[in-house]
Amino acid sequence: MAKRIANPRDLKALRDRAQAEIDLRTGQKDMQITIHMGTCGIAAGARDVLVALSDALMTALVQTVTLRQSGCAGQCDREPMFTLTDRSGQQFRYGKLDAGKVQRIVREHVVAGNPVKEYLIPS
Repeated sequence: MAKRIANPRDLKALRDRAQAEIDLRTGQKDMQITIHMGTCGIAAGARDVLVALSDALMTALVQTVTLRQSGCAGQCDREPMFTLTDRSGQQFRYGKLDAGKVQRIVREHVVAGNPVKEYLIPS
């Protein structure tokens, strides 16, 4: 069986994707999104939401968001969920999330600045 030699373009694409994932999780940016990854959140699908959120941010070429993880937020019946904090410090907690809802939140709230009210958890 012959070994396949990696194409330089493929290696560059892999490196760029890895760097984008690192950049997404580091540094202080205009917006911070914290995925609540307590046991209840993980059981409800928080890992899938984290992957969907990371993919949606990279697909939309968003570079103004830091993605973080935390433990339980104390609202287990609303999992999976995340908290979005904008540059003014205002927080928006979204709950009962799935990949489709995450894509809409990225498109409408993160990119366009309009919170998606039907997914927000009332404070």
